[in-house]
Amino acid sequence: MANTGPSRDGALSAASAPAAAPLLKLDDFLPHQLNVLSSLVSQALTRVYGRYGIGIPEWRVLVTLGESGTMTGKEVGRHTHMHKTKVSRAVAQLEERRLLTRKANRADLRESFLSLTPAGRTIYEELAPRALDFTLRLAEVVSPADRVAFDRAVKHLTRRSADLVAEIEGTDREPPER
Repeated sequence: MANTGPSRDGALSAASAPAAAPLLKLDDFLPHQLNVLSSLVSQALTRVYGRYGIGIPEWRVLVTLGESGTMTGKEVGRHTHMHKTKVSRAVAQLEERRLLTRKANRADLRESFLSLTPAGRTIYEELAPRALDFTLRLAEVVSPADRVAFDRAVKHLTRRSADLVAEIEGTDREPPER
């Protein structure tokens, strides 16, 4: 139990004193709610791909390449909103497991074209239906009448977040599609 009584010098500890009215309540703070939701969804989704011994970054790279075919690491990072070092580590792990291949870009030797191997494609094709089933199970709590509004709200929040990131970074990066 926290000590909220006077300290040796008789003053109340500011850190332990209860606030009269909190300025911000974390459980009602939209960024926190979205972060908790994202974390819980990611944890639950590991049941779909975890049996393949891959983590979230590897899952995102694998699905992105399964969906889009050949891409560079930079393109994968843009598509998944993952930092380049996280993409690089995921690519290295998938390559080590022979689930993707790299082919040098002759126009720019600093980057490679990434694509799934037949083994990687097989895993993608096994995972995709299970991931879609997971999505249906997750979304079943949103009534069909609310679904269109929910999807629209998610797209608007994604777009606005991308705009805020670009504003903070002082860039005019192209935000995700609406």
